[in-house]
Amino acid sequence: MTRRLIVLDRDGVINWDSKNYIKSPAEWRPLPGSITAVARLAAIGFDVVVCTNQSGLARGLLSLDDLSAIHARMDAAVRVAGGRLAAVFICPHGPDDGCACRKPQPGLLRAVEQYFGASLCNRPVVGDSARDLVAASRVGARPMLVRTGNGEQTLADAATNVTETYRNLATLAEHLIEETKQGHGA
Repeated sequence: MTRRLIVLDRDGVINWDSKNYIKSPAEWRPLPGSITAVARLAAIGFDVVVCTNQSGLARGLLSLDDLSAIHARMDAAVRVAGGRLAAVFICPHGPDDGCACRKPQPGLLRAVEQYFGASLCNRPVVGDSARDLVAASRVGARPMLVRTGNGEQTLADAATNVTETYRNLATLAEHLIEETKQGHGA
């Protein structure tokens, strides 16, 4: 059976973003409807994967233990809603480190493909920034923009080619659920 993967950015898609970085579980706050959306996607058979740039690690603003605690809080919220996260992938590097995993580079998404043994070609990859959409395009995925987080600014940027836009993760999930019911799901 073919895996049904969906990849979500974290900050600005699942939770509120902060220019000062999310540095502790107390600072992690889900966006309205996002946790239920993740649970609903998992309930219809999606392996929900989070891929997130976390340059706060490289900047010394938080430790791996802090980040693990943040992700444990996110995972617990999803479980309480009746869902599950299949995996969380992070890029711990800073913007000037020249790594292959920091979005817009495709390294994180390639790691997802390798881990699950499945291509992301035409699979939904959801973000709020141009870098998320570019990374998705680089692996042949289906780039989907949410207007939360940096989404409005991304949409306003004439240099960003956006074909699928949704108000938030909840409306995007509703769209994918409807596609699945009609037999067109990823």
